[in-house]
Amino acid sequence: MKKRKMLWMGAGLIAVFVLWTLLVSVVDVRAIGPNGSSVGFATLNGYVHDLTGVNMRLFSITDWLGLVPIGVAWGFAMLGLVQWIKRKSLFKVDRDILALGGFYVAVMAVYILFEFVVINYRPMLIDGYLEASYPSSTTMLVMCVMPAAKMQLRARIKNNGLKHCVMILIAVFTSFMVVGRFVSGVHWITDIIGGALVSAGLVITYASVSDIHK
Repeated sequence: MKKRKMLWMGAGLIAVFVLWTLLVSVVDVRAIGPNGSSVGFATLNGYVHDLTGVNMRLFSITDWLGLVPIGVAWGFAMLGLVQWIKRKSLFKVDRDILALGGFYVAVMAVYILFEFVVINYRPMLIDGYLEASYPSSTTMLVMCVMPAAKMQLRARIKNNGLKHCVMILIAVFTSFMVVGRFVSGVHWITDIIGGALVSAGLVITYASVSDIHK
């Protein structure tokens, strides 16, 4: 029953993300971006962006730290590969690791989708070019990979002291990345919200189809 509720909650959040995306596409769309690019929720986005401004140093820091969740994902992928080789069957790999692999595929699919389906562009040019910015890919990557890693490590680390430290580090890192990305001013606030919504939906759905949350 708990897993079913989690599945419905995850699906509901993904549905909210879809609705949010549609709203961003049609509500208060005005050309407030660079090179006359149009942005939904223009009044809200413009107001928040004026408050934060642009911090290129923070942008660079969060960009480089974006390699951390990629490394974490590769680490769990290698764990699954080692289990597959040792156990000589894909179906003998831990169920939660298989579910994690499917989860990573879903995250990558969303990322690729919005590289082609451009909802809006960044509030600044990157090397003189407009870049798609919805949803915030860094926010999505961090908020998907790190909470899933937290679930995995909570179950796999036996030392309680070490486990507690790792949980705190993951929470601090995730918070810093999301807040840092927002404050850097390289995304509209609607991009951050979109990234958070789709991440929450995907993470809860992952937890509902694996046994790692037990």
